[in-house]
Amino acid sequence: MTLRTRYSVQTHVGLKRKVNEDAMLALPELNIWLVSDGMGGHAAGDYASRLIADMAAGIPLDLEPGDRLQALRDTLHEAHRLIRAEAAEQGFDVIGATVVALLLAEGHFAAIWAGDSRLYRLRDGEIEMLTTDHSVVAALVEAGHLSWDEAEHHPQSNAITRAVGVGEELELEKIKGDIAPGDRFLICSDGLTKYATFDMLRQALSTQPIEVICDHLIQIALAGGGGDNITTAVIDII
Repeated sequence: MTLRTRYSVQTHVGLKRKVNEDAMLALPELNIWLVSDGMGGHAAGDYASRLIADMAAGIPLDLEPGDRLQALRDTLHEAHRLIRAEAAEQGFDVIGATVVALLLAEGHFAAIWAGDSRLYRLRDGEIEMLTTDHSVVAALVEAGHLSWDEAEHHPQSNAITRAVGVGEELELEKIKGDIAPGDRFLICSDGLTKYATFDMLRQALSTQPIEVICDHLIQIALAGGGGDNITTAVIDII
């Protein structure tokens, strides 16, 4: 069976920020989609997220799926090095960005990420969060003290523990799994998940066609307050 997809991507600066520090990348010819969120409150977050997306766009087209994943991983480590060098040169304590990337191959998906941008999958009407945030509140969720929806309103909800450009070594997490026709994947920045509960995401992803789903999700975030940049990418397996 040949892998067939449809996708939509969209970003919005939101209602409170002057600069969009999110970046997104769609490479359907490589079956790669990526979202990166420049760290709010830090200088040059838009530089970091754009560098990550631009570097990933240079991955060669003729790689096998396993080599593609390794090339993306190598690219993110190189971006980490360059962002740290830029921060040192500019005299900034930290420049950084989250990243989440989805790679599809026949019958399977792989995702790698650092930070709190997320990957979800809708399958048979049920939504599953496939990534786990690298954040202070994620530890509270995993300990059973909060739900993910509750964590979005915690005072430390923006405190992330991993990002490209932050720390000596970049720690990427990876997940792999199967795909099936009818699966719908969502990758997004936290500008969406601050306002959209699991149930809201499940409802939207279950009912909205690919042509309008990203705009619909962004409207949810804007209606909730739009306090951050909002980026969404939805990929359907057909």
